[in-house]
Amino acid sequence: MLKKFFKNKWVKRLLYLFLILIVAFAGFYGSIYFGFWGKVPTKKELSELKQSQATQVLDKDGKLIGKYYIFDRQSVSYQDFPKHLIDALVATEDVRFYEHDGVDNQSLLRVFFKTILMSDESSGGGSTITLQLAKNLFGRKNYGSLGIVVNKIRESIVAKRMEEIYSKKEILRLYFNTVPFSDNTYGIESASVKFFNKHTRELSLPEAATLVGSLKANHSYNPRLFPERSQLRRDVVLQQMVKYNFISEAKASKAMQQKIALDYQYYAPNQGVAPYFRALIQKKLQHLIDEKDLKKPDGSAYNIYRDGLKVHTTLDLMMQKYAEEAMRSHMEKLQQQFEKAYGKNAPWLTNKKIIESNKKKLKRYQQLKSQGLSDQQIEDSLTQKREMEFFEWDENSVVQASTLDSLQHYLKFLNSGMVSLEPATGAVRTYIGGIDYRYFKYDHVSQSKRQVGSTFKPFVYTAAIENGMAPCTYFPVKAVTYTDVDNWTPKNADGLNDPDLNYSLEKALSNSVNTIAVKVLNEVGIEKVIQLAHDMGIKSEIEEVPSIALGTANLGLLELAKAYTSFVNESKPSTPFFITKIEDKNGNLIAEFEPENKEEKPVYSDYTRQVMLEFMKATINEGTATRLRNTYGLRNDIAGKTGTTQDNKDGWFVGITPQLVTVTWVGNDDQRIGFSSTGIGQGANSALPIFGGFMQKLNTDDEFNKITNAHFEKPDSKVISDLDCERTKEDGFFKKLFGGNKDEKEFKKEKKKKGGIFSFLKGKKDKE
Repeated sequence: MLKKFFKNKWVKRLLYLFLILIVAFAGFYGSIYFGFWGKVPTKKELSELKQSQATQVLDKDGKLIGKYYIFDRQSVSYQDFPKHLIDALVATEDVRFYEHDGVDNQSLLRVFFKTILMSDESSGGGSTITLQLAKNLFGRKNYGSLGIVVNKIRESIVAKRMEEIYSKKEILRLYFNTVPFSDNTYGIESASVKFFNKHTRELSLPEAATLVGSLKANHSYNPRLFPERSQLRRDVVLQQMVKYNFISEAKASKAMQQKIALDYQYYAPNQGVAPYFRALIQKKLQHLIDEKDLKKPDGSAYNIYRDGLKVHTTLDLMMQKYAEEAMRSHMEKLQQQFEKAYGKNAPWLTNKKIIESNKKKLKRYQQLKSQGLSDQQIEDSLTQKREMEFFEWDENSVVQASTLDSLQHYLKFLNSGMVSLEPATGAVRTYIGGIDYRYFKYDHVSQSKRQVGSTFKPFVYTAAIENGMAPCTYFPVKAVTYTDVDNWTPKNADGLNDPDLNYSLEKALSNSVNTIAVKVLNEVGIEKVIQLAHDMGIKSEIEEVPSIALGTANLGLLELAKAYTSFVNESKPSTPFFITKIEDKNGNLIAEFEPENKEEKPVYSDYTRQVMLEFMKATINEGTATRLRNTYGLRNDIAGKTGTTQDNKDGWFVGITPQLVTVTWVGNDDQRIGFSSTGIGQGANSALPIFGGFMQKLNTDDEFNKITNAHFEKPDSKVISDLDCERTKEDGFFKKLFGGNKDEKEFKKEKKKKGGIFSFLKGKKDKE
């Protein structure tokens, strides 16, 4: 009977067909196995797996600030995985993980019969964790109509080889370190930090279930974009854990009652904490790799986007957050004041020269111009409206606007810069290059140079004291016309011009008296002032004109901060530094960096330093910066200097504490747009509040007690004695009667002795 069955011609044909199919499949499988469809990784290659990892930028305490990456990935060890994370993955993705050899034949049969033949989608998929790992590591290629079959077979070959090489724990480690999560994030550590601001080992059960749940479809179940959908998927994961006895129903129920609470961290280049600092470190890191020829063990150069470097910086993450909060809080209010004061007469709306010149800088304008379009055609194109997102301090708005509308919108914004240095080392503790890196890429700390106003005056007074001028030297406050320098008449912003009133140097500096600053410059000599400024760390060129006493020099925030560190660092300027060390992905040291000022010598005497510190303490206690005491209630030991420039274009403040030197600047990116009045634009109103808010925040955090509770050293007895005089003095009757115009006469004599070195820089003066 059986013989008769097999002799049936249709049975024979079916058997032949089946045999042909087996041979064909074996040949097809062999063609994939032996690489005819593309090389399949060998066991040796699989044992040396290398995955690109994100370079981490860390703060001074090793806290993550940001990353540079093509794929946002950080690797962690198996020991960092909490048990409930592993259980969630196994229960959801591959419940027979510990029983198969990479390919789960039992699951495949179930999928074939239940899913394909019976259309029962509840049966699950046949893909294992190891198969998914193979796909994650090597991706899939397009093979046309046979693509899915070829890729599946390749993955099964790779999966079996991996199971022979690696233990189950090692496979889980590789999987968790390579699997793609939401928001272009690769690996569980990166996902944990990004979504919950914690390391993998710290993930709670609901958090672990949320991340594992997102693996099914990392966009559809993105907890940031779709929190409700993500929560439903999380609950499915928890139910699977109950189903396979990984957790109890009670534990799952408790977890499901918790809403997803994200603590989302932005590590994209344009977002997150310290974006300007991270952009600068990226450039410095690449420069160091090239300059020092840093190589990997195999001799190839390090790639900052792939090799998982760890860059330890000087920044203090918490201090940076406080600085950014203080900046945002103040700048939002100041912007409102700024716009309200101008009203409908704002220069970004009415000044055609400003609008036209900025229009011609636009990339879009230049593109249209290069295409040979006429001015009218360009104008027509730039006035076409479309949907745009506009930056606003309270909340961004989506509006219908043209390119020119956008130009005028962004022209109105005040910008800001801030840097804080540890004076003993030059370590950069805070760094704010602008108000929002997404919309204002220009870095006002490392790229910008602006007139510094009265923050230059301490250099003049330091040179005077260093060259023998007594701290209690008096100068009249009255304005003087210097006929030998184009009839220049520097004046005081508050109109102070009493012909009988004289101020001591301390009173003159703390109250930022312009007329006296020029007289002191004339007395000490302009060359000596410039030389000392350079010795203190100013690298920019300083023009030999008397108006530098009022701050007409264009300087950068970093060099200004460097110069001021000398007042609390034994008269030695500290060079700002940013990176302390670089490690490879395994924590091996590649390069280490020390402060650059260890061998520096004092650039002026300690006597001068102590006198100047007392002068600048008076600025805070009774001078132009008293609002730090009165408005902000700061009782810390603080010295400092305010600064405001011509036509209120720039506001400055330098705050000095024993262990921190901070410089803040505020102004418009277009230097033709200033504040409408000194009341709003003066440094005490525009820049000082950022420092004030910053210090308030530091004072509330015990972590910074070492900084906030630090005290200046007590001045030497000679300094105290030499400063023991009245701050103001009235001229007596006979001096009034016979004194004449002494200041101008003395200026002419001094000028003659110096060989006519002064030349007037017309129109430039300080407002403070």
